[in-house]
Amino acid sequence: MTKRAYKYRFYPTFEQEQLLAQTFGCVRFVYNHILRWRTDEYYKNGNSVNYNAASKQLTELKKNPEYQWLNDVSSVPIQQSLRHQQTSFKNFWEGRAKYPTFKKRHAKQSATFASSAFK
Repeated sequence: MTKRAYKYRFYPTFEQEQLLAQTFGCVRFVYNHILRWRTDEYYKNGNSVNYNAASKQLTELKKNPEYQWLNDVSSVPIQQSLRHQQTSFKNFWEGRAKYPTFKKRHAKQSATFASSAFK
C-alpha cells in the first residue's frame, strides 16, 4: 500500500476565509496552551505528560465556559495539533530535535485535516 499526499490550491470565499482563520487560531491556541501545561508539569512536578493526558487536558479546556469558542471549529485539526506536539516531544527526547517551541500568530499557519474530517 502506497501512501500519498496531495497539495491543493483553492480560493476561499469570505466565509471560508473566516472559518480558516478561526481554525488556525484555535489550533495555535491549543498547541501553545498544552505546551505551556506540559512544560509546567515537567518543571514543577517532574511529570512527563503523554498524549492521553494532553488529550484529557484538552477535553477539560473545551468544557471551560471561558473557552467555549474552541467548540466552534472542527475537532480534527485540534487533535492533530496534539499528535504533532507528541511527535515533537518524541523527537526531542530521542535527541533528533530541539525542544518544541510556541507557535506565533504571524508565522506560517497550518491545520491538518485527517481523512475522518471529510464526508
